[in-house]
Amino acid sequence: MIMSRIEAPRDHDTGTLLDRLLTGLPAEAVLTDPDVTVSYANDMASFCPSGTPAVVVLPRTVEQVQHVMRVATELRVPVVPQGARTGLSGAANASEGCIVLSLVKMDRILEISPVDRIAVVEPGVINATLSRAVNEHGLCYPPDPSSWEMCTIGGNIGTASGGLCCVKYGVTAEYVLGLDVVLADGRLMTTGRRTAKGVAGYDLTRLFVGSEGSLGVVVKAVLALKPQPPGQLVLAAEFGSAAAACDAVCRIMEGGHVPSLLELMDRTTVKAVNDLAHMGLPESTEALLLAAFDTLDPAADLAAVGALCEAAGATQVVPAEDAAESELLLQARRLSLTALEAVKGTTMIDDVCVPRSRLGEMLEGVERIAEKYQLTIGVCAHAGDGNTHPTVCFDAQDPDESRRARESFDEIMALGLELGGTITGEHGVGVLKKEWLAREIGPVGVEMQRAVKATFDPLGILNPGKLF
Repeated sequence: MIMSRIEAPRDHDTGTLLDRLLTGLPAEAVLTDPDVTVSYANDMASFCPSGTPAVVVLPRTVEQVQHVMRVATELRVPVVPQGARTGLSGAANASEGCIVLSLVKMDRILEISPVDRIAVVEPGVINATLSRAVNEHGLCYPPDPSSWEMCTIGGNIGTASGGLCCVKYGVTAEYVLGLDVVLADGRLMTTGRRTAKGVAGYDLTRLFVGSEGSLGVVVKAVLALKPQPPGQLVLAAEFGSAAAACDAVCRIMEGGHVPSLLELMDRTTVKAVNDLAHMGLPESTEALLLAAFDTLDPAADLAAVGALCEAAGATQVVPAEDAAESELLLQARRLSLTALEAVKGTTMIDDVCVPRSRLGEMLEGVERIAEKYQLTIGVCAHAGDGNTHPTVCFDAQDPDESRRARESFDEIMALGLELGGTITGEHGVGVLKKEWLAREIGPVGVEMQRAVKATFDPLGILNPGKLF
């Protein structure tokens, strides 16, 4: 539904804002119906407050984004840039009376260059759409968040998202070569390059990656591509303890192996998947480790890793023989979050990353926290890079259980910092973790980050209340 200028709320402030926006935007790009705008108020995070947007704008051009920011600066109205709202930290949540600037209509792939191995895209391009498009040229775009069928490239850049293949291929930041960014006052700035090398000036491109829309609005991105790898083969290894599975992870990485995927599921997650999908995983499984290789001889790599798993105490090692078997083995991991959601109906997904060498201590600590708060907390992890996702299952209608869920979530973050880790490996800070960001980077770090924010956004209108 789209509200016209006449149907929009007509109080003085809102009327002025709408009148100014509509001087440079088509009416269909400006949404004011409260029943519609409320759907843009939140991303997918729990326990993150949000306000009511004054208006939602869906631009299709860079010039329209510039117009929105000029109006916002003139009227001192906060602006919250949004992608598909699949984030898990509240970074895309609306501020009270803000302009929600949804970039989903700017969804063109502008260029794919097999020679330069780059793609040039608008921020609303869906991750999976880009991946399939570059595959047709024998190339791949490696960052693959779990929400890749829905999430946008702009959102991925804003939160510096990761995915299952990060252990070999790295995260979004390593693939963003250059950006076009509309600044708070409406000026357009280009950062970075489209060349294979380039070190001119400060690396402002990396500064914007992970900034959660607080420094500017990304309207175009130059992304690095890789040659499409051979199809991967997967191995599943069952363990009688999480400690043994973590020991196997350490042996694999210490041995110099480079898996394209190395994922771990604890016993709580395995049970949830069994309950949901009846996959027949043994009830005695305390941890399930999945390893994949996309090398020229993946079977040999799986054999070597299988031997290391057995040396670490694996009770069963099952290597896939072909792509179809590999896909079946990965189904359990892909069902993890859905299965954990089914346990209680609501989840809080943590995102603590620790050194690989301390992964076992992290899982043991989460188990103690679950017992302390009498909650179901399942852990699935990108084990190859130490990025754990402890998922707290609770009944949102039960105030006491909700309180315990939030307290356990905070204890998990504290544990991660104690183990030399970070409060977020790929989900971002947003609203959910901003107090914890201050603990991680310290007062001097916060001061410097606020100074950077003030340089790019002196009025503080871009995504206020996020990060710090």
